[in-house]
Amino acid sequence: MSTMHPSSALSKAVSAYLAVLRFLAGASMAVIVAIMIAQVWSRYVMGGSLIWAEELCRYLLIWQTFLVLGLAYSKGEFVALDFLPTALSGRGRWILKAITALPIIAFLALITVYGADYASRFGNQTIPALDFIWGALFGRPLGLSIAYVYISVSVGSALMILHVVADLVSSFSADMRGASQDGLDDDGDLSGTGGRQG
Repeated sequence: MSTMHPSSALSKAVSAYLAVLRFLAGASMAVIVAIMIAQVWSRYVMGGSLIWAEELCRYLLIWQTFLVLGLAYSKGEFVALDFLPTALSGRGRWILKAITALPIIAFLALITVYGADYASRFGNQTIPALDFIWGALFGRPLGLSIAYVYISVSVGSALMILHVVADLVSSFSADMRGASQDGLDDDGDLSGTGGRQG
C-alpha cells in the first residue's frame, strides 16, 4: 500500500484551496455582472428598478474582496517597498520578513476575533434583499442573518493569516540559500515564486 508524501499532500491541498478561491471569485463576479445587467435592463427597458440589486451586489463584493485578499497576497500583488530587502542577503531577507510578519499576524488575529464578535451582535437582523427575493418567489422571507455578511471580515482575516504563515514557511529554505522565494505561486507549488515581495 503506497503512502502519499506529506509535501505532495500539502501541495495538492494548497492547489485545491486556491482552485476553490478562484472559483468563488469568478462565480461571485459572474453573479454581480448578471444582476447589474438585469438592473440596467429593468430600469432602462422595462421602466422599473430592482430594489434589491445594489444591496445584493454590495454583499457579494464584500465577500469576494475578503476571500481573495490572501490570494492577492500570495501572488505578490500588494504594494511593497522592496529597496531594503533587495539590499539584504537571503538570510537577512527572511529575518526581515519574519519580523514584519509578526505585527501583521497579530493585527489580523485581532480583526478576526473582534470581527466575529461584531458579527454576532447582528444575529437577529436579516438580509433585506434576500428576504425580498425569497418572499417574491416563495411567499415568505428567507430569514438569513446579516451576520453572514459581517463575518466575511473575520473569515478573510483568518485566511490572510494562513497566507502570511505559508509565505513565511515556504520561503524559509530558499531565502536561507539566497534564492528568490516568496510563497505560494499560481499553481499552489510551495517551491515556486509569486508570494509577497520583501
